[in-house]
Amino acid sequence: MRTITADDLADLARGAAVLGTGGGGDPHVGRLLAEAALREHGPVTLVGVDEVPDDAVVLPVAMMGAPTVMVEKLPSVDQVGSAVRALARYLGRTPTHLACIEAGGVNSTIPFVAAAQLGLPLVDGDGMGRAFPELQMVLPTLAGVAATPMAIVDEKGNRGVLETVDNNWAERLARTATIDMGCSSIISLYAMSGVQLRGGWVAGTLSLCDRIGRTIREARAAHDDPVAAVAGVLGARVLHTGKVVDVARRTATGFARGEGTVEGLGEDVGHRVVLHFQNEHLIAERDGGIEATTPDLIIVLESDTGEPITTEGLRFGQRVSVLAAPCDPRWHTEGGLELVGPRYFGYDTEPVRAVREAVA
Repeated sequence: MRTITADDLADLARGAAVLGTGGGGDPHVGRLLAEAALREHGPVTLVGVDEVPDDAVVLPVAMMGAPTVMVEKLPSVDQVGSAVRALARYLGRTPTHLACIEAGGVNSTIPFVAAAQLGLPLVDGDGMGRAFPELQMVLPTLAGVAATPMAIVDEKGNRGVLETVDNNWAERLARTATIDMGCSSIISLYAMSGVQLRGGWVAGTLSLCDRIGRTIREARAAHDDPVAAVAGVLGARVLHTGKVVDVARRTATGFARGEGTVEGLGEDVGHRVVLHFQNEHLIAERDGGIEATTPDLIIVLESDTGEPITTEGLRFGQRVSVLAAPCDPRWHTEGGLELVGPRYFGYDTEPVRAVREAVA
């Protein structure tokens, strides 16, 4: 158990953007919202997964939609708490803990807003160990936890609760509602007990985010290589270093989809990497051969500063390094690959594991 203040959020948000693999929303937006909430309501208590009582009522909360829209259409602080209150009212239960559904920029900090506002502890962990674009893509799905009842609210005051036959239908119906809500909404779902949490959660994610962000900051201050420092923390390998020469990005069916092309510099001159993304980076091709795939983490960092770059922030001319890091091993099971493997996203390839040449 530890206490998180507004001053702790800069490192945590930066590290969350690294684990977000390009998605999860703008870390700067989420950090500003969370800092404002913690300064108004006070610090948030972070508790370990193993500290949550068996009979706890844990309600995850997140932002849903296209990251390209989230940077322009900000949620209100009241909207975040409203989603939790709507689900608690529907369940007829009083929540005891809140949680992050994914490790991503805005979705690792939005739960701090709700925790500060509602005066509840936040679980140090998440449902993925990274970010994925669809609601059913969480480890609790593999553990048999239902996504619904699920509350969904927008900034105009519209709200609803979905009950669906399975977690895939939760994604379909919530995505449709989110599109009508302007391509972004706040959701609360996957209500679970402490027992269910321990069976399907990635423990320690928020502490890892804090460690990654602190590593980048300290490497820069010491004039060390921040990219190598991040690779060391995550056991990642650097696939490619170069300059962004093309980005094709579109918002379609509630997602940010597209491709980014990076021409090699330095030791990578003469080589080219193409990144394919749907909110998050899913495939990295180098000179036409697949180098890394979902469910492992494909991360883009600014080469000099180590600053993570989201898919909506990818721009022509940026000097970047592309890393591949191993995911939680549960994603490489048969059930995990059915949920988040390359074929689910339409790529006719077996997963290429980042861990094969890990440096740590």
